Amino acid sequence: MVTTRKRFGAGRTFGLVLVAVAVLAALLSLVWTPYDPLHADPAARLVGSSWQHWMGTDELGRDILSRIMDGARLTLAVSLAAVAGSALVGVPLGVLAGMRGAAGRGGGVVMAGADLLLAFPALLLAIVFTAVFGASMWVVILAVGIAGVPGFIRVARVGTMQIMHQDYVLAARISGVAGWRIALRHVLPNIAPIITVQLSVAFALAILAEAGLSFLGLGTPAPYASWGRMLQASQPFLATSPHLALWPGLAIALTVLGFNLLGTGTERRAQ
Repeated sequence: MVTTRKRFGAGRTFGLVLVAVAVLAALLSLVWTPYDPLHADPAARLVGSSWQHWMGTDELGRDILSRIMDGARLTLAVSLAAVAGSALVGVPLGVLAGMRGAAGRGGGVVMAGADLLLAFPALLLAIVFTAVFGASMWVVILAVGIAGVPGFIRVARVGTMQIMHQDYVLAARISGVAGWRIALRHVLPNIAPIITVQLSVAFALAILAEAGLSFLGLGTPAPYASWGRMLQASQPFLATSPHLALWPGLAIALTVLGFNLLGTGTERRAQ
């Protein structure tokens, strides 16, 4: 048991390091990058790793390291906005469904809505929104945010139903404490650990969704540096310049791994 906890603790620490690197790269890009991420230099196009360009240059001669840093900012910002929207909508609805379910009245309407949303994945929503609004990062935020709501509803509902059966909550209800006070005072503080785990998992899924949608041309438009957009632009050059796909692919994989390890470690620690 101790060995298992140490293993998960080490995994959580490693995940935290990976996430911290991505966040630091994103924050640093606000004030400094080795080169202008949007500056094209045709004379230096498709150059491999060198002292001048540690990760090489892309098909337009733009520095890949600078674009990876700038892409971290854009990818994490889009994912953060989408996950925050999902949580702000899903958690209150899940708590409401759990409290009404525990009281015998049921949260059928909320859960029916959550089940309905499951029929509309992020890709389908992005296609619809793109047809209406055009490709942009707001399309990705809306699509990923809406698709993530059911996950928060389900997690918050299960956690709330467990809390509502506790003696101190039953005593508060018998004493006539208002439902919203019970939610704020007893439910939300106690379900915070599982919501934190869901946030970490949702963030990893949002990064993958953003990358996939941008890869398909439904997300952030060129020339802005999104990791998914960089993967899309690398496709014609994979045979001759595989480094174009290597670095954004690693950035996506390691950042997603970091959030998953962080979530898994947090869950084990909470148990």
